[in-house]
Amino acid sequence: METLIFGIITAVVGLCSLIISFLALSRNKKTDDRTEGKESGVLFTELGYIKKGIEGIEQRLEKQETQYISVIAQLTSVESSVKQAHKRIDALEEYHKPK
Repeated sequence: METLIFGIITAVVGLCSLIISFLALSRNKKTDDRTEGKESGVLFTELGYIKKGIEGIEQRLEKQETQYISVIAQLTSVESSVKQAHKRIDALEEYHKPK
């Protein structure tokens, strides 16, 4: 009879330990999933900030390129005007040279 009681107690203890182990595993899995979700959310948020920063840099770069093209066009125009002014100055110098 003692062996039967000892066997039943062993089986009950084994079953209880299995149930407790399963509950602990389930709880730890939920905690791990929650932690992993938070980490993923933080990562996606930071990626979003980086993406917005890059887009801002690209917009500023495009504006600078536009300004650069404008400056080049103005420089070409100024060079042309300077050439014409030099030709006029040279013509005036020739006109006013002593003979």
